Amino acid sequence: MANSSTDRHVAILVFPFASHIGILLSLVRRLAAAAPDTTFSFYNTTNESLFSGPNPENIKPIPIWDGVPDGYVFTGNIEDTINLFLETAEEAFKGAMRIAEAETGRRIGCVMGDAILSFACDVAEEMGVPWVPLWVSGSCSLSIHYYTDLIRKTVGIHDVGHENELLKFIPGFPELRLGDLPGGVLFGNLESPFSIMLHKMGKTLPKAAAVLVNSFEELEPELNKDLNSKFRKLLNVGPLNLTSPPPSPHVDKYGCIPWLEERKAASVAYISFGTVAQPTPDEVVALAKALEASGTPFLWSIKDNLKEQLPEGFLKRTSEQGKIVAWAPQLQVLSHSSTGVFITQCGWGSMLESIAAGIPMIGRPVFGDHHINGWMMENVLKIGVRVEGGIFTESATMRALELVLSRESGKNFKEQIGHVRELALKAVEPKGSSSENLKTLLDIIVTGQNF
Repeated sequence: MANSSTDRHVAILVFPFASHIGILLSLVRRLAAAAPDTTFSFYNTTNESLFSGPNPENIKPIPIWDGVPDGYVFTGNIEDTINLFLETAEEAFKGAMRIAEAETGRRIGCVMGDAILSFACDVAEEMGVPWVPLWVSGSCSLSIHYYTDLIRKTVGIHDVGHENELLKFIPGFPELRLGDLPGGVLFGNLESPFSIMLHKMGKTLPKAAAVLVNSFEELEPELNKDLNSKFRKLLNVGPLNLTSPPPSPHVDKYGCIPWLEERKAASVAYISFGTVAQPTPDEVVALAKALEASGTPFLWSIKDNLKEQLPEGFLKRTSEQGKIVAWAPQLQVLSHSSTGVFITQCGWGSMLESIAAGIPMIGRPVFGDHHINGWMMENVLKIGVRVEGGIFTESATMRALELVLSRESGKNFKEQIGHVRELALKAVEPKGSSSENLKTLLDIIVTGQNF
C-alpha cells in the first residue's frame, strides 16, 4: 500500500553531467511546489552549486560519491569521468538512500531519476516501489534506444563506411540515415559503461510505472504513438524550460542584452555549443571566417581557453560586427528580437529553447543524440538546417547563414518554427497535454494512484 501524501518520500537519482542535472532539478522543483508535504531527496555529486538559489524546502539535497578515486589524474575526456561515476553509482545511490530514509524518518515510496541510470529499475523493484525515469531528450532518440536490438540484428554492427545507408523499418520513422543514429547504438565503443547502460535502459523502460520525456506530444506524434504502445505510460512533460522554468533569470554579466538592443531585428547569429560539445579548432577558424566574410552580426558564447583558436586579428577586425563572451543568458538571448538564428550542436535542450523562442537553427551535431536531433530539426520539423557535410567549412557555413537569414527561405523557416512554437505553448497551458501529463505524474509519485 502506498504511503499517504503527508509522509511520501520520492528519491531523485541524478546523472550529474552536462544539462541533465538542471533539467531534472527544474522538474523536481515543479513537483515539490505542487506537493509540499512530500519529501524529494535529490542525490547528486554537486549539490552546493545547485542549491545556492531558492528551492522548495521539501527538496533535500543528498551528496553521493562521483566515483573518482583519490589521486586520479583526469584525462580531460568527459567519457572517462562518466564511466568512473557509472562504475560505482548503483551502490553509492543505495547507501545514500538508506541515509536519507533514516534522516527523514520517511520510507522511500518512489524512485525517480534520469533514465540513463537504468539500474534504478532494479533498485525500485528491490524496494517494492514504482520507478519513474525521465528521458531528458526527445522521443526520436528514445525510440532508437528502445529498438537497439532490432537495429543491430537487422543491419549488423558497423564502425565506418555505412553512414549514408537508410533505415526504413523503425516504427515512427519514415526513414533514417544510419549515420544519424545516436552514439553507442552501432558506432563508437559499444562496450563502454555508458553504452551498456543506454542499451540496458532501452530494454528496461517497459517496466517503468511511467516514462517521462522532456518534450510535448504534438512535436513527435507518430513516435509517441508507437512508444505509448510499448510502455505502461509515456508522459511528455515538457518543454521543461516552459513547464518548469528556472526560479530566476541569470544575470547578464557580459552585457549581451544591451549589445543586442543596438542590432537590427532578426539579424544576429547566436552561437553556443553547450557545456561539453565543441567543434574542432579547424572548424572554429572556418566558422569565424564565414561570419566575418558574410558580415553577419554575431554573439558567440565561447570558453576563454578556446578563444586562442580564433584566426589572428579576428577579434579586432570584428569588434563592431560581433561580440565574444565566455557565457550568455541563453533564454534571454534567444528571446530577443535581434536574434535571427541559433548556431548549435543540436542538444535537445537547446533545440527546445530555440523552439520556445521561435528562432530557426543551424546545426552542427557533435555526439550522443545530436545527430538524430539534427535530423529531426531539418527533415521532419523543417525548422533549420544542418551545416552541409556535417562540419563547419567557410563555404558551407556561409551557405547555411544565407539560407536561414535570407528574406525568402528564411521566412519559411521562421513561419515553420513559429507554428511549432505555438504547439509548445499550447501544450503547457493549464489544459494542455504536458500540463495534464504533469497531473498524472503527481498522482503516480505522490498519491500512488495510476500504479
